[in-house]
Amino acid sequence: MKKHIQQLAAISRKRERTIIGLMSGTSLDGLDVAVCTISGSGTGIRVRVRGFDTIPYADQFKTEVRKVFAKRDIDFQHLTLLNVYVAEQQAAMVLAALKRMEIAPDEIDLIASHGQTVFHAPRTFHELPEWPNATLQIGDGDHFARRTGIITISDFRQKHLAAGGEGAPLALYGDYFLFSKRGQDRFLLNLGGIANFTFLPADGDTAKSFATDTGPGNTLLDAFARSEFGVAFDRDGLLAANGHGEAQLLQYLLDDPFFALPFPKTSGPEYFSEAWVQKAIERLPKARVNPYNLMATLAQLTADTVADAIKTVALTGKKQELFVSGGGAHNPMIMKGLKEHLPNWNIYPMEVLGVHGDAKEAVLFAVLANETVAGRTADDAVLGGIPVVSMGKISFPG
Repeated sequence: MKKHIQQLAAISRKRERTIIGLMSGTSLDGLDVAVCTISGSGTGIRVRVRGFDTIPYADQFKTEVRKVFAKRDIDFQHLTLLNVYVAEQQAAMVLAALKRMEIAPDEIDLIASHGQTVFHAPRTFHELPEWPNATLQIGDGDHFARRTGIITISDFRQKHLAAGGEGAPLALYGDYFLFSKRGQDRFLLNLGGIANFTFLPADGDTAKSFATDTGPGNTLLDAFARSEFGVAFDRDGLLAANGHGEAQLLQYLLDDPFFALPFPKTSGPEYFSEAWVQKAIERLPKARVNPYNLMATLAQLTADTVADAIKTVALTGKKQELFVSGGGAHNPMIMKGLKEHLPNWNIYPMEVLGVHGDAKEAVLFAVLANETVAGRTADDAVLGGIPVVSMGKISFPG
């Protein structure tokens, strides 16, 4: 048996594993690095976050990725080069983060790398019935493993596709294992570039549990913050706060058929783009809108579509619990809209459940890696209508 196979087998038998979870979202703000100590698996899993950091991306990194990000027509050579470039850059960030945390690389058992999504194409987007759901993440795992010297698990979304899903959201698995609670319906909302939530029913029924995208989270706000104001994002929601919602524009946006699709569903910036908004603006009498009012309208769009989606599931009439994470959780305008739409709900930051909201997605990928090497889930288990499969491709340093 080869050395690295023996090493992986030994890791799977350990009482505790130290796994780095990595997440890089569609907002391209930086790399989330969560160093997790994990014991057990499935519903018996226990996770302690030993260290967390978000490392901002350099402007050059963002510029190079945006040359291909969510675009149909690209320089294919550039995409090929980026697959290595992203891995090399992110691996260097991980090593630098470990140094700042005073953690030696040889203390790490595994790296769980999400990579960088560059195109998400479910059938609802490409509308080609003879073609499958598809998604593409770059940042090659072999380069990651060689650069860090640590066994790396990457490209998690492909197995979800192969098992019949859309490749997203993957949060359901970790959310169910970590946060489901008997006797309490829970909704876990992630306000990333695209907003998504996980529903965890009070009875723990895996057939009822699911995760779904709802529509835009921060992606449109970020895009117009860049194009209209020259800033990366609407810090503290101040741009939106200085405007007011345009009712007619909001209605044109809400009329999009995506919002009426059944759950679960997925989407991305490929669909919810500046061009998508511009088409709605062109329907207005003056075919233009004040930039501050546009930001206010887009914040309202996020709050409205998230709340409407959640309310279609919450049919029990009981007081519900909503736990919020992601960049949008820091936007007061979005949060204000959610509270207005859900006045009788208990709305909490993710930290109430013991995981920092900014670290949650990175932690969940560490959980997925743990399940891949040490999971004990039954072979016929189903969660959210999809078989509970081992996700990710394993790359050895040697």
